[in-house]
Amino acid sequence: MSVPATEVDFEALARTLEVHPDFRVLRRLVPIMDFGPRPAAEGDAGVQRVLVLDTETTGLQHHSDKIIELAMLLVQVDTTTGLPFGPVEVFEGFEDPGMPIPEVAQQVTGITDAMVTGQRLDDAQVTALVARADLVIAHNAGFDRPFVEARFPGFADKAWACSFADIDWKAAGAGSSKLGLLAQDRGWFYDAHRAQVDCHALLQVLTRPVGSDARTGLALLWAAAASPSFKLRATGSPFESKDLLKERGYRWDADARVWACTRATPELLEAELEWLKAAVYGRRSARVEVEAQDSRVRYSSRPGLLTERAL
Repeated sequence: MSVPATEVDFEALARTLEVHPDFRVLRRLVPIMDFGPRPAAEGDAGVQRVLVLDTETTGLQHHSDKIIELAMLLVQVDTTTGLPFGPVEVFEGFEDPGMPIPEVAQQVTGITDAMVTGQRLDDAQVTALVARADLVIAHNAGFDRPFVEARFPGFADKAWACSFADIDWKAAGAGSSKLGLLAQDRGWFYDAHRAQVDCHALLQVLTRPVGSDARTGLALLWAAAASPSFKLRATGSPFESKDLLKERGYRWDADARVWACTRATPELLEAELEWLKAAVYGRRSARVEVEAQDSRVRYSSRPGLLTERAL
């Protein structure tokens, strides 16, 4: 005789399975709309407002494709503990791109032409929410930032951090830096590829300590946003060095036709210049380009401070 699902204590079953070494339990991620009172901490470094953002678009090219969905969560964060507190303010909206949504975008996002026809994002609401943010976070800021800056210029005045690139998830023991898998590592699953649920998943992932570091993901992103990074372009590198550069983490910049990488600190930049001189240029004279980027231009389509360095 079957037992009605309403009479089964699924949480008790889950707890039983969790203690067995052969089972792993995932729970559906439930959005947290209020993180409660500010956490107690020694000292008081202050409070900052974090805006967690995600977009869905018609395609990958910010100069020709359009936003079709925007979601944002604004939350207060205690900078001593790196923990959010208080209510979460939510914005979510659709926008008609003025063009049919490509089939591949509909398949990825689940958003159809019928859902966006005649819709427009509320400029006043978006602008007001962005104005109150001290830091904007996206899980692929290099994708999202150019799209939202083109639509809402106020984003250009904000500090940004990327939870995908600014945290070394591999060093922290994660098998992948994809958001869905980071959530799974923390015991959650959710229906991805819709903007608001992706924002909730990212915020909850960032409230947890990262690896053996006692700091939360939010705290690590604050630190990343406070420091400049350096984009290094290996100009004039020999063709035969391409595999070596690729293995080192360089990516081909098709527009500039050069291999490039980003290093997070001046010390890492100097070490990289030494490596280039020895491994790529064979200690011959060479000049490379270094672009210093702070959090107000990083991940945007706007350049930082460009200089040439002699090797």
